[in-house]
Amino acid sequence: MTVTPQLLSDEEENAIARKNVLLYLLCQALGAASAPINIALGGLVGHHLLGEDKSLATLPVTAYNVGVAIGAIIANAIMRQIGRKLGFMTGCAIGLMGTIFTGLAITAENFSLFCSALCVNGVSSGFVQQYRFAATDRGTAEYKPKAIATILLGGVAAAVIGPQLVIYATDLAAPVPFAGAFYAASILFVLSFFALTFLNPSNLNVTQSETTQQPASRSLWEIACQPKFAIAALCGTATYALMSFVMTAAPLAMVGHGHSHDHSTLGIQWHVMAMFAPSIITGSLIARFGKETIVAAGLIILVACGMVALAGYDLLHFWGSLILLGIGWNFGFIGATAMVTETYEPHEKNKAQGLNDFILFGSVAVASFMSGLTLNAYGWEFLNWIIFPVVAMCFMGLGWLRVANKRAV
Repeated sequence: MTVTPQLLSDEEENAIARKNVLLYLLCQALGAASAPINIALGGLVGHHLLGEDKSLATLPVTAYNVGVAIGAIIANAIMRQIGRKLGFMTGCAIGLMGTIFTGLAITAENFSLFCSALCVNGVSSGFVQQYRFAATDRGTAEYKPKAIATILLGGVAAAVIGPQLVIYATDLAAPVPFAGAFYAASILFVLSFFALTFLNPSNLNVTQSETTQQPASRSLWEIACQPKFAIAALCGTATYALMSFVMTAAPLAMVGHGHSHDHSTLGIQWHVMAMFAPSIITGSLIARFGKETIVAAGLIILVACGMVALAGYDLLHFWGSLILLGIGWNFGFIGATAMVTETYEPHEKNKAQGLNDFILFGSVAVASFMSGLTLNAYGWEFLNWIIFPVVAMCFMGLGWLRVANKRAV
């Protein structure tokens, strides 16, 4: 049976969108809380399980990010077939199995199994990443950046829940270290699964500001070759990859320079809070100054992160750089995501979103892997110098996009 889209006013459409966003916000807070657990403990557990050669200590975090990239493709394929609700519930089931599997792998003291388990956790996080796109299924073009920012605001709660589980649940499976945090994290997916039962997604409606005529679906190559998509993907990927590159090494670097495990975990907590707390204003800033401007601001903040990290090895240097890293990520990632949503038609969303996230998280996986190797071979200082040429490349891309837009007018 074919359902004819109902014509709604922009105000009615945004009202429906806001209701959906509130539920996605809750699920984001629960689902995203597992990310800091995997990242904060991935390198430390890897370091614990390995022998004398610690160069592969961050490989578990890389496996996690590979899982996120794979999960982005799987999530979009599944949601294309069974819809958002059942798709997200599938992601919760994968997360539940993955966290339990992780605890068992640590108990078995098996590094390979631990990496495999974190890859499964990454797949579930690939589903969590789709909440920001699901929030844009409804609402006007003007509301979509605010919807994305609101969803990512759930990361503030995640920034508290995840690290606190690490601190207080790590020894629940004593004498096995770290496993308790992953067992506790499984509860997050049970709660998220239950919350999703209240989701009642409906077909996309057509607002008065949209046309009912849809062009033929373009190929992935045609979508990817658009200047805005290319530069949005570049900036989003570079921002996220730099964040992963620095953050993955940070706990190991902090412990290596004499700081405690609790201090390194709290550093990740401050970092994750900084990643998501600015979302309160990011959507409004985008509406006022434009997406590209906010992306540029995020890149400048990443430069400041590198400068603080290079200034010294005190706890405040580490925490300060991690906070700036989070804020820079927020502006750069939300701005780039909003840019991506302007590059495809509604019927092209699944493959365009999947392509963007596969490129993004595939690059993030490489960055997290290189993080451990770089830290082990060249040290924390050299690792932070890499921020500057990557940011310069993004600014060149934004400049090229600006020129291309002027020529198109």
